[in-house]
Amino acid sequence: MIRERLPLVEAARAGNAAALARLLHDCQPDLRRFARRTCATTEDAEDAVQQALWQLYRHIGALRTVATFARWLFRIVERECFRLFRRGGGADAGVPAAEPDMLAAPAVPHDLRLDLARAVERLPALYREVLVLRDIQELTAPEVAAELGLSLAAVKSRLHRARAMVREQLLQSGYWLKDGEVGHG
Repeated sequence: MIRERLPLVEAARAGNAAALARLLHDCQPDLRRFARRTCATTEDAEDAVQQALWQLYRHIGALRTVATFARWLFRIVERECFRLFRRGGGADAGVPAAEPDMLAAPAVPHDLRLDLARAVERLPALYREVLVLRDIQELTAPEVAAELGLSLAAVKSRLHRARAMVREQLLQSGYWLKDGEVGHG
C-alpha cells in the first residue's frame, strides 16, 4: 500500500504534477478510513481529510524523507480531528446519540500516556512499526503485513512481542504500583 506508493511520493516531491495528482487521489481511501475512526463526526472526518490533502499538495516538496510520508499524512489527519473536536465539533455538535459512551469514557491519565509513549519509543524499530500501525493507526493485521511486506504470521508474532515488551516496561516502571495496587498485565 504505502510502500507501493513510495516511487509516486518521490516523483511528487521532485515536482511531478501528474504524480502529485495521482497521490492525492490514491491517499483518500486510507485517510478517510483513519479519519472516520479518529474524528468525532463524519463532517469533521471529511474536513480533516481535506486538510491533509491540502497540506500534502502544498508541502510535499518539504518532506524530508519518503519513508516518513504515511506517518506525516496520518498525523495531519489526527491533529485536525483533535483540533476540530476542541473547537466544538465534538460532543455537542452532531455526535450521534448512540455513541455517548465513547465520549463519556474517562480520559487516559497523563502519566500513563507518557509511560506508554516512552515504552513504545524504546521498542526496536521492527516491533515499534508493527505496533504503531496495528494499535495506533488501527490497520488490520493483513493491512500491516501488506504495508511492511511481511507475512501475516510475522506481523502477529512481532505485535505479540511488542505488546509484551511494552507491558514489561510498564510493570518495571511501577506504573500500576503508583496507586498502591498491582494491575494485571
